[in-house]
Amino acid sequence: MTTGAPASRQRKPLDAGTFEPAIGSFRLHLAAEAKAARTVRTYTDAVRWLAAAHLIPCTSYRSWEDVRGQDIQRWMVWLLSRYSDAYASNQYRALRQFFRWWAEEEDLPDPMTRLRAPQVVVKLVPVFTSGELSALEQSCRGRGFAQRRDHAIISVFRATGIRLSEMAGIRYDPDDPRRSDVDLWRREIVVRGKAAGPGSSGSAMRPRAASIAISASGQGTRRRTGRSSGWG
Repeated sequence: MTTGAPASRQRKPLDAGTFEPAIGSFRLHLAAEAKAARTVRTYTDAVRWLAAAHLIPCTSYRSWEDVRGQDIQRWMVWLLSRYSDAYASNQYRALRQFFRWWAEEEDLPDPMTRLRAPQVVVKLVPVFTSGELSALEQSCRGRGFAQRRDHAIISVFRATGIRLSEMAGIRYDPDDPRRSDVDLWRREIVVRGKAAGPGSSGSAMRPRAASIAISASGQGTRRRTGRSSGWG
């Protein structure tokens, strides 16, 4: 198996060839269980990737019945040489779901029965100390536009634990029917967890942290409404 370009610049091969029919049935199985579209795509892409990048070019196999536990182990070793252990573990668990389903469907042995997922080493994420946060906020204080803008951004980060991508997606709509004249100089941003949006049960994550009202002066007033998660 060749390494080629760095993983971040190389598109995954997903042409599963003769292995594709079973993957299509697996996809139908997942959809019938009301799995989320992203979950279905993650699982099926993991299986297609195994077939396209390892089974087809590196073996003479033409069906899933030929696959052995050592094939999965070799694939994991290759993944671990190029990606994080957490990513390799996620790929392993997706393959486990497929082979468990396939073994029951075909009444054949599961090649992953005796295998274990790659060990994931927990890495501590460095966080700002309270002193560093205070110094950061102090550096943004001022009456100019840039200072007010930066102080408002830092205040939102600190109060809500919002992610950078979420912050970039915030838009101000002066025509919002919920806006009132009293609220003209006061806007509120409410940050919620992934599972707390419209149409979700919210069981996976509770609403994150707080809301913050940003006034025209750029000063933030924090009002905590849930547990805080820190900076995202």
